[in-house]
Formats: sequence, C-alpha cells, structure tokens
Amino acid sequence: MDSILSPHDGEILIRLCLAVAVGGVIGAEREYRDKSAGFRTIILITLGSALFTILSESMPDAATSRVTANIVTGIGFLGAGAIMRDGGRVGGLTTAATIWLSAALGMGVGAGQLHVIGMTLGITLIVLVVFPLLERWIDRKRETRQYKMVLSTENADQLLRIEEAVQACSLQVFERHRSKTVATITSTWTLRGRPQDQERFVERMIQEEAIRELTY
Repeated sequence: MDSILSPHDGEILIRLCLAVAVGGVIGAEREYRDKSAGFRTIILITLGSALFTILSESMPDAATSRVTANIVTGIGFLGAGAIMRDGGRVGGLTTAATIWLSAALGMGVGAGQLHVIGMTLGITLIVLVVFPLLERWIDRKRETRQYKMVLSTENADQLLRIEEAVQACSLQVFERHRSKTVATITSTWTLRGRPQDQERFVERMIQEEAIRELTY
C-alpha cells in the first residue's frame, strides 16, 4: 500500500512538528512565569514562521527574500504590542525579545537548519532559566527608595540640580512626579541603586539649602 505522504511531505511534517516542539519548550517557560506571550502563543509564532519559510522555498529567489523580510516586520509589530510603559518603568521587553527570537527559531526550523536551532535553543534556555537567578543576586546588591522633596516656587531651578545629583550618584530613575501649589513645588523620585550611592544622594540633598523638606 502506497504511503499517503511523499518523502518531501514527510520532511515538511517533521519540520512543522519540530517547530511546535521548539515553540513548546520556550512557551512552557514563558507560561510558567505567567507572561503575556505564553505556551500557545509562542508555539503559533514558531509554527507560523516555519510554515512561511517552507512555502517560500517553492517561490523565486526574490520572493523568498521578501517573505523573510515580511516575517521579521510582522513579528516586530507583534513584539511591540507586548511592551508596556507604567510610569517610569518599561515592561515586556524580555517577552518582546522572546517573540522575536521564537520567530527566528521557527524560520530556522523551516529552512532545515536544525543544528543551528539546537544550539540557539540551548543558549536561549540558559538565558531564560539561569540568568534570572543571576539577576536576583544582582538585585540584592541594589535597593529602591522613594524620595519626596519640597521646594519653594522661587527655587524652581533647583529641580535641575536634583536631576544632576541623581546622575552623579549613578542612580536609576524608575518614576518621577511633580506637583505644584502657589508657594511650593513637590518633587517625588523613585530611584534604584547601590545603598552607598543612595546615601551619597541623601547627603547631597541635605546640603541643598533650597530644599525645605526631604523624606524617604
């Protein structure tokens, strides 16, 4: 009895299944961390990218390059949707990068570059699983503080000196708010950095006579 699938069809099926497997491995990690692009999303990205790449093989060379370029463009829009801004913080960058990389892995599977995909997948898992442990260790060496400084409206130029002090003390700005009344300006900063840098910033602010009140 003849097989329903030709050898070429069987190879295509294997590539598509591998795309699902690769997407499933990365998607499972994203799902475990409760990210917006989870298990099914990543699988569909790798599967779709692999399918487009396989289909482009039957097209002229010029069309193949256009298909590849359009995959990258389309994934760029999808990844941009995962990036969110909340105040001074930007979230979703790792998810967006994972979406972009998943598409690249799917394209590689579709092109039959399995040895490259195997190496890239291994490195990706190290970045997603092992590196967060290193990040937590680094975070323990840093702390986040919120500072509230009250100035008179006559000393509005002091706000620039505060910003200069933040930069001089190598602190990262997470959030920054400002409110104003007739007589005062209240500047609130959420800063992250090493404890010794935070103390340097406090000392500089205490020395500023224009600051009426400093709380943190």
